Amino acid sequence: MIDISASVMQFLLAFVVVAPLLGAAAALLPAPPGLKGRDPGQAVLRHGVTVTGAVLLAALLLAAGFDHGNPSRMQATTDISWIPALDVRIHLGTDGISLPLLVLTALLTFLCALHSYFKLPAGPSAKGFVALVLLLESGTLATFAVLDLLLFFLAFEMVLIPMYFLIARWGGDRKQPAAWKFILYTLLGSVVMLLGLLLVGLKSGTFDMVALATDNGRGLTASVQVTAVLAIGVGLAVKTPMWPLHSWLPDAHTAAPTVGSVLLAGVLLKMGTYGFVRILLPVAPDGMRTFAPYLAAFAVVGIIYGSLACLALVRPGARGDLKRLIAYSSVGHMGFVLLGIATMTPTGVNGALFANIAHGLITGLLFFLVGAVKDRYGTADLDTLSGATGAALYGRAPRLGGLLAFAAIASLGLPGLAGFWGEMLTLFGAFDPAEGLSRPAFLTYMSLGALGTLLTAAYMLMVVRRVCMGGNRGQAHALADIQRYELAAWTPLAALTVLAGLWPAVLLGLTDPAVQKLLAGGKS
Repeated sequence: MIDISASVMQFLLAFVVVAPLLGAAAALLPAPPGLKGRDPGQAVLRHGVTVTGAVLLAALLLAAGFDHGNPSRMQATTDISWIPALDVRIHLGTDGISLPLLVLTALLTFLCALHSYFKLPAGPSAKGFVALVLLLESGTLATFAVLDLLLFFLAFEMVLIPMYFLIARWGGDRKQPAAWKFILYTLLGSVVMLLGLLLVGLKSGTFDMVALATDNGRGLTASVQVTAVLAIGVGLAVKTPMWPLHSWLPDAHTAAPTVGSVLLAGVLLKMGTYGFVRILLPVAPDGMRTFAPYLAAFAVVGIIYGSLACLALVRPGARGDLKRLIAYSSVGHMGFVLLGIATMTPTGVNGALFANIAHGLITGLLFFLVGAVKDRYGTADLDTLSGATGAALYGRAPRLGGLLAFAAIASLGLPGLAGFWGEMLTLFGAFDPAEGLSRPAFLTYMSLGALGTLLTAAYMLMVVRRVCMGGNRGQAHALADIQRYELAAWTPLAALTVLAGLWPAVLLGLTDPAVQKLLAGGKS
């Protein structure tokens, strides 16, 4: 921990949220006269790298100055009245739950900006692309930093428009239908969520998330809590996404450009599960207890369904798309996150938060790698990649093949890598759920979740065999292996995957005290 004053910490958190928004506006301005004759596209891409790099540096300083001895306390707080009539405040803060998500978001966005500087996806203009990525970063960071229900909703919705345009204008095949499906699903879910947030705020007399968490539902009747959990939960479940509200995700990932898929999987999906932890668990505990068995049931169906869908896509002759397969794997992985939340225990919720970060690192890396494979082969179709044309990555681009195999093994939850701890803690939480929840039911969910881990191992190993080992290597010409800019974008994710797997206390030391306080109703 670095000794940083409270005022500087406040500035750092505000800078992290506001700087990308200002950077997005600056990206759309006309190029300065001094750049006449230079490539304006490269200049604005450099601007994107600079802004996201500054945000990442501020996020790392915020983490360094964070009081790690007291991670359950809200730190770097700013509280300014905004709409007095509704008691809506510009209330920012971070604790052990939100800090890792802030750093993850800043890291992934910087790596995407760096990757795009060297390989910009085909689309209308570099200016628009950079502005949309920065606007997306600002909305995501604000979601994890705000402590007011209405501000949370505004930030939650702020990311929809930039992601829609990233898919619709810079995407690949069938990008328009995928973009429309994404925006319609998420907007319809958000309308229902807004009604639930307004219900909580008006019935309790405040929209302040810290005050509501401290009250722990005592100011809300059981019927209000049940209604609020149902309404808010629908909006959060769509964004997570939870089965059966997931069908927009495979289409969006398949059509999105590489950096769009990385941000969608690595950051945007975390917003839904974060809302379950930050809002529903502490604000409406009785309502959550009512719906927890159903949430767990949907979660394990998602785990099994996602795995079976991946097994169907990876079999020979299925014409499965590798990006689509990883999208379905995300449905399964986020099912583990929801299962951990549904247990309503410190073990399960800590496992959910750990799995959130692990999924962001591993799946972000996987989408980077699949994008590189698609660039080199011109396709992500598994049958083509493993056909008789000598596609084996081990023989044609050994470093790329090795890193793809590493990411796939990390995704299946191999001990010693980040994917293991989240799934294991989630299953431990289901073994002994919170008081009032049916243990036989959760033991069944635990068994089905464990089966899901075996199915995950099966399809991921089949991906490695078909893509990395398939084809006739003797007849194949060499492909460009990992480039320097790709190495710079991918190495941090691989290194953090190993670090979190070997030293899980880095994350659990932050999340556990905050989760304990949250589940205890704001009491330390």
